[in-house]
Amino acid sequence: MLFFPPHCIHVGCYGDEEPFFSWLSPVVMNPSTSFESQSSDDLPDDWLFLSSESAGPQNQEVRRDDQEVEDRGKLKSKLVSAWNSVKYGWSLKQKSKFSKSSPVYMLGKSYELKDEREKDHFRRSFVSLLWLTYRRGFPLLAGCSLTTDSGWGCVLRTGQMLLARGLVLHLMPPDWTWSVSHHAVKDDMELLRPADSAEYGSKLNKRANNRGRKLSLGSLLDRPMEATHRRVISWFADHPSAPLGIHQLVELGQSSGKKAGDWYGPSIVAHILRKAVAASADLPSLVVYVAQDCTIYLKDVRSLCERPSPQPWKSVIILVPVRLGGHDLNPSYISCVKRLLMLQCCIGIIGGKPKHSLFFVGFQDDHLLYLDPHYCQPTVDTTKKNFPLESFHCKYARKMPFSRMDPSCTIGFYAKGQREFESLRTAVHEALTTSAGTYPMFIFSEGEHQEEVAGSSSTTNNITYIRRKNELKRIDTDNSMDEFVLL
Repeated sequence: MLFFPPHCIHVGCYGDEEPFFSWLSPVVMNPSTSFESQSSDDLPDDWLFLSSESAGPQNQEVRRDDQEVEDRGKLKSKLVSAWNSVKYGWSLKQKSKFSKSSPVYMLGKSYELKDEREKDHFRRSFVSLLWLTYRRGFPLLAGCSLTTDSGWGCVLRTGQMLLARGLVLHLMPPDWTWSVSHHAVKDDMELLRPADSAEYGSKLNKRANNRGRKLSLGSLLDRPMEATHRRVISWFADHPSAPLGIHQLVELGQSSGKKAGDWYGPSIVAHILRKAVAASADLPSLVVYVAQDCTIYLKDVRSLCERPSPQPWKSVIILVPVRLGGHDLNPSYISCVKRLLMLQCCIGIIGGKPKHSLFFVGFQDDHLLYLDPHYCQPTVDTTKKNFPLESFHCKYARKMPFSRMDPSCTIGFYAKGQREFESLRTAVHEALTTSAGTYPMFIFSEGEHQEEVAGSSSTTNNITYIRRKNELKRIDTDNSMDEFVLL
């Protein structure tokens, strides 16, 4: 067991922070860095807790074969996975307190927790959301020896969760919930006690034994939905063949100058998701549109979605990268974020708090409701029949104050067809323009996006421009997540 004193460890993956342990980054993070580049004298004393066998020979003249490179990658993966399991494992099981006097809003629906039926409905709806977290032990990522995304892939995972929410709306009935979700939690997202779990497990075994003889009407009706549920999860599998898996997303990110082990901002992840859906043969009737310069260009959306008559419009996921302030969230945008999360067309927000990406799905009062990808779990083989689903669903609803929200985020929306898109446009425009005294977070515009002329000035420097009344304020965002230009 490795011991890392708190004063030596610095973890981050979101924002201006280095992707992993700052003192281990030369060893853990960069796949091209070999152990012989540092002597034991250059490393902190804590590194000596690793055996020389694990760290490898220090002699620069010793050549390493492919097996040793692979072993080094496994060591990196184990270090990072172990730390994240310790750091986030205990906090994952902490319960957030929910007030019964205020409604909870989650992805366009409202729940009054003082009503037992609505509380149960909220619980089942939350547990039914797909939870995509760090994984370990998957096949090597291209161009490196990493077998885990622990410590650097959190924004990719929150992007996967947002896309998964869109796919569930695209392929499943609007009010679908996971058929076993009501067994998974008890009270306010509290886990079943061990005795209850054992009792429930024995009941499941008895049902499985009698399944061939006794099938309820509900079970028969739910079979197609469960098959779709499993198929959607398999698209996000941690395998090179999965169209929306971590391997594919990392490969698509290379065109943006990203590689495995780098941190990804919400804006870059939006474009990676767009490319992944476009490249997938499994989703011919779905497209992803990414807003440009905080503007949704209607002509561009229509050209993506329109098909020759009599074929209907393609469904569309709209992703809007925005920056809601300078170094911190501008409080004037909080009411607008709330109104967007109250819309049924909203599929969540790729965001987080500084240095920590989260998937925002709702709110209660002044607290955001979220799913956290930072818990590292073993890879699941989704090619096996009836592979376990439990690790893809979170039993704990968590909250954090709006004031801690990082200003860089990407907001997602879904429209099934043309009529739904026009309704989305109306509802979102109304939500954006209701706030008094603030410039809209983003806008809709007729026409199409004009590509920048080659050689013209672009956002090569990390500068954000934010309009406050009639003043254009220049803010250096070197310490932040992404590069944005806001009007």
